[in-house]
Amino acid sequence: MSFDIVERIADAVLYEGYVLYPYRASAAKNQFRWQFGVVAPRRPDDEGEPWFTQTECLIRGWDEDHVPRLSVRVRFLRPRATASGWLEGDPHSVDLPPIDLDALPLSCCGTLDAGIDASVAIEAEALDAFVKLRLRLENHEPWRAEFGATRDAMLERSLAGAHLLLAIECGVFESLLEPSPSAAPFVPQCQNRHTWPVLAGDRADRTRMLSSPIVLYDFPVVAPESRGDLCDAAEIDEILSLRILTMTDEEKAQARATDPRARAILDRIESLTPEALASLHGTMRSADFFNPAGTPSPDDASVVVANRRVARGARVRLHPNRRADAIDMFLAGQTATVSGVYRDVDDRTYVAVTIDADPAASMHDSFGRFFYFDPSEVEPL
Repeated sequence: MSFDIVERIADAVLYEGYVLYPYRASAAKNQFRWQFGVVAPRRPDDEGEPWFTQTECLIRGWDEDHVPRLSVRVRFLRPRATASGWLEGDPHSVDLPPIDLDALPLSCCGTLDAGIDASVAIEAEALDAFVKLRLRLENHEPWRAEFGATRDAMLERSLAGAHLLLAIECGVFESLLEPSPSAAPFVPQCQNRHTWPVLAGDRADRTRMLSSPIVLYDFPVVAPESRGDLCDAAEIDEILSLRILTMTDEEKAQARATDPRARAILDRIESLTPEALASLHGTMRSADFFNPAGTPSPDDASVVVANRRVARGARVRLHPNRRADAIDMFLAGQTATVSGVYRDVDDRTYVAVTIDADPAASMHDSFGRFFYFDPSEVEPL
């Protein structure tokens, strides 16, 4: 089964922290590499980086005529020292032989042929109408004295940014974040260590899962506006792109000399057209969270406060009382204009306003950038 769409997400995290702005090897923040997903040789005291990850999840949904088949890909970087002392990361993908889940309980093990003594132990057992799957990625490299003296030496015998990509035929994975009612009682029995499995790929089939070293939501995607990786998994493409464009020629030369990946980042950003740069300035994907289907739009919705109808265009005075944000102390007593009345999926109501004394109020209104208050915090004028 193809992992292409899942691997793009994995790589966004795989290179998290690989090289950070200002993308120079000499920068202090680039002296401590690979903040996430390091599976290291096991220290005698079990301190420091973990030597294993454990992924547990649930599979359901097949009949006796179709044997479910599991595919597993291990995706990681192998740090390698260069002549300059900088550690480059060589990407590796290791596919294990497909596993038929026809005879349970099941236990097997696969080794990684990547120059490091590492393996993936796989177990599966029936759990009511589900199969509980456990995958344990372990680094068996012996601990050496030099690892305690220099982290880079340890990293060269480690798996960095390690991910597991899973695919199932003749079955589906259950979400561990939003499980179905029948699966919910069994989700607490899934113990995940140093990893976070989420559904990935096509929302319609739920046949792929990504077990990542950072917290993700189900079905994560890379923003279509992104022109390429910036080695920051949250990406913030616009801010980083603008900062890169302000670097001096000397700083850019140092960054380009650091690493082929750093050089590619600078070359890509410097070639952005004004239109491409402008496209990074925020996009509203969906308004389904506010005012769900069947409820009035924010422009048409209203709420009754002190026997007065409050809707778009109404003027109010602000009396913040929930201490939701430090800025509330500066907005207390200010007059504001209502830009809309919003309701979320839990049917909580929010009054969105712009501040009358703000000279940029009309601009914020056009962008949809509001302050949100509980109805109890506004006084109709």
